Amino acid sequence: MTIRDRDSCRWDAVSLGEVMIRLDPGEGRIRTARTFQAWEGGGEYNVTRGLRRCFNQRTAVVTGLVENDLGHLLEDLILQGGVDLSHSKWFSYDGIGRDVRLGLNFTERGFGVRGARGVSDRARSAAAALKAGDIDWQRIFAEEGVRWFHTGGIYAALSGTTPEVIIEAMTAARANGTIISYDLNYRPSLWKAIGGQDRAREVNREIARYVDVMIGNEEDFTAALGFDVEGVDETVTNLDVSNFEKMIRTVVQEFPNFQAVATTLRDVHSATVNDWGAILYADGAFHRATHRPALEILDRVGGGDSFASGLIYGFLTGKGPALAVEYGAAHGALAMTTPGDTSMVDVGEVEKLIHGGSARVDR
Repeated sequence: MTIRDRDSCRWDAVSLGEVMIRLDPGEGRIRTARTFQAWEGGGEYNVTRGLRRCFNQRTAVVTGLVENDLGHLLEDLILQGGVDLSHSKWFSYDGIGRDVRLGLNFTERGFGVRGARGVSDRARSAAAALKAGDIDWQRIFAEEGVRWFHTGGIYAALSGTTPEVIIEAMTAARANGTIISYDLNYRPSLWKAIGGQDRAREVNREIARYVDVMIGNEEDFTAALGFDVEGVDETVTNLDVSNFEKMIRTVVQEFPNFQAVATTLRDVHSATVNDWGAILYADGAFHRATHRPALEILDRVGGGDSFASGLIYGFLTGKGPALAVEYGAAHGALAMTTPGDTSMVDVGEVEKLIHGGSARVDR
């Protein structure tokens, strides 16, 4: 793929999506918690945050925020992550959130036989209230310049206007030579009240026509795009992907604009032990990342987003598809060893894992 030169752009990557405050009960349960740790997180934002903090890329997020103390808490958390907010829209606050509010995400990490659990409280959020015409995409993509634009299916599901905002952004990005990636990230809970799987497919298939790099697991391609190949199970392991590869070839035939298709490969033994890998289709070939069996996990949330940021970093720095998918898989694995949605590792740790480094103490 042809990626714009770094010197010609202000931004290496820009994302579009909702950023919520995550309230984390730690080792406890949401239903019995008395204290919560506050993090920021959102499927699309997590990618640009990882690119900034781990890989030292210049990034911005386009989102909606509310002009109250919670909005400014979220602003502070995002700025601590080094991600620019100058193109986001602030909404006035009416006192109780009748019109717009800040989304909250209560998330348990899970442990052993008890899986992770998320409880979202995000209706009428500021990011969902964005509509076509609210953001000056011409300024972002034409005047400032962006090498890579990322958004996803979580944001597409939030309201009737968010798909329009996505397509408006993608149209401007494509016109200015920006690579576009999209993570399908199918969440049944987000679609069930607005038409379910049929509506998800309608929206995502329209958006897919603008995408260069499509990211998703086997459920995403089936539920959100309507592709299915006999023999593809709910979980595809790194050792049994032949039917999934058939599916991807079918996907690329229907959407020839896809220059690459990527997915993580996860086999869940328990909430704290997963087999982990990834596969990338690019340049007519499949590239598999190192398979990591029995990966121990502290907090699985954001592992897929960290995979995406590592993958994008590999492409942005010209490392080629075989190494790009290794950066994605290694970054995702490391991100799940720390709490919160976003990465707490640096590029040196990612490269150490890629090259087979051990977990012996560094001192």
